[in-house]
Amino acid sequence: MAKKLNSVVGIDIGSRSIKVAEIRSQGRDVVVTALGIVDTPEGAVDHTGIYNSDAVANALKQALSSSGVSVGQAVATIAGQASVLVRTLEVPKMNPNELREHMQWEINRNIPFSESTVVSDYRVVDEGAEGAQNMDVVMAISPQSAIETLMACVKKAGKQLFAIDVEPLGLARSVFTSYGDEFDNQTVCLVDIGHKTTSINIYRNGKLLMPRQVPLGGELLTKSIADGLGVSGPEAEEIKRNQADASQVSAGGAATQQFTAYNPFAEAGEGGAPEAGGESAAPVPAADANRANAFIVDGLSELAEEARRSIEYFRSKGGEVERIVLCGGGAGLRGLNTYLSNALGLPCDIFDPTRRLQINAKKASEEFVAGHKQEFAVAVGNGLHIMFD
Repeated sequence: MAKKLNSVVGIDIGSRSIKVAEIRSQGRDVVVTALGIVDTPEGAVDHTGIYNSDAVANALKQALSSSGVSVGQAVATIAGQASVLVRTLEVPKMNPNELREHMQWEINRNIPFSESTVVSDYRVVDEGAEGAQNMDVVMAISPQSAIETLMACVKKAGKQLFAIDVEPLGLARSVFTSYGDEFDNQTVCLVDIGHKTTSINIYRNGKLLMPRQVPLGGELLTKSIADGLGVSGPEAEEIKRNQADASQVSAGGAATQQFTAYNPFAEAGEGGAPEAGGESAAPVPAADANRANAFIVDGLSELAEEARRSIEYFRSKGGEVERIVLCGGGAGLRGLNTYLSNALGLPCDIFDPTRRLQINAKKASEEFVAGHKQEFAVAVGNGLHIMFD
């Protein structure tokens, strides 16, 4: 029997940032003893997975060191939307041996990767009520190369990989731990907005009912601001973080004010580029919140539509969603919960994965934790592996 750990570091490798959360079990208490976040090296990770394992390993090592992580064991999620398939299935009740054979058949027929060698696993998430004929099982499949790359990154960073998890199950642990009583018998749609992808997962009483990933994220809004205002990507990111306000965009898809996009080829005298041979163009005036909001309308509408599709599909199967919760770096956009609540007609909150945990992270200030807490949902959930598995 495997030894149960009382401490572990949860690792979440994203295309924009790498997050780590050291979790310790101290009696009945769960304590967060380290939190860290660093930028992912440019081009090292995308929706297909880890491209540059050396660069990722070095960045991960920096995150572990700067945050003061001291434990040796790690739990990490597979990076990249296209590197893992997670699916929930309703299957007839059967004994463990029958289930093993049945799930092998399900896995073989659901492999979506060109690579033939895969690693797979499954877990019963709901055995159903007494007398029920069916039970719910979650299945995960990933190319072996993605698993080996993740293992190599963690090893190069100086840690031993205790377990590999998938994002929806890590988030399930976070939801149950932080909101178990408050969300008791409620069906919750948790929207994890990353840089390039968004995970839309539906839970009830800590159990995963429906996972889905879509290829859009905060990068879409940043690019829209950059294109619209004629500024660089980093400048657009700053504008999005500090000036944009999604609550000022109507759920019908219009900003409170409309502006013409910056045109670098406009005629002289119209605020654009000079005539040939003239001086360089005057800098674009500083964008205010209304100008930024005008260029995130379409991206917000697309995000809301994807969430709506997931909820409507779940409803078509007889389910009902009662609340939306947002996490991930993209959830930091001011007013996003208000916008989605208006667009979808449901209460919408920002997820705090630390609200029921003790925080004793000496290298993470209260301001740091408050400003980034929604970004640590997966890393904390991975660390909570020691409390559930």
